[in-house]
Amino acid sequence: MPHIDMVPLESLAQSSLRSLVDQARDLKVPDALFFQIMAHAPGYSEALFDALHRSHVDGNVDHKLKEIIRVRLARQAQDPYFSNLRSQMAKDAGLTEERIEAGCGEFEKDKKFTKAEKWALKYSEIMYTEPNTVFVDFYEEGKKHYSEAEIMELGAFIAFHYGMQVFMGTLNAFPIQDEDGNLLTPAESEKHFRK
Repeated sequence: MPHIDMVPLESLAQSSLRSLVDQARDLKVPDALFFQIMAHAPGYSEALFDALHRSHVDGNVDHKLKEIIRVRLARQAQDPYFSNLRSQMAKDAGLTEERIEAGCGEFEKDKKFTKAEKWALKYSEIMYTEPNTVFVDFYEEGKKHYSEAEIMELGAFIAFHYGMQVFMGTLNAFPIQDEDGNLLTPAESEKHFRK
């Protein structure tokens, strides 16, 4: 059970958050639980959804790559909520669990990842674990693969998503839908997703 109570969906019926809950059901990242917890601070909930959505879906960096990075970061943050969610858009674009697992594993040895993808995955790995190695030489290598705008997109994406994942991890939250979209109670969800 999350450490912060969820606001019941019925309480959101007359709120602008209700439309965000419906969007979340389609996108799959985040799910309705995020809004039911964040509804305690509605303005924040709307702003966070906007930032999460824009950073994940908009921009010029491939959405499938960002989804791999997002899951990798969630696992690094030990967040069971975001690490168990999957973007419907990325799945529709052909992203598989096998590819996610490869990106969360020893991606540097995997010949299926391009040099650009390996650089982005490395960026997501070391920004928090070895920030003193992210300096001019690292960025010069990144500029061989990405524009400066894309590097800023990746950097902001990594920073924002990792922070949200650490936060959600502290709440002991789990997705309220299983992989097939079936609704779960918080107790069922924790049992289903706890590893």
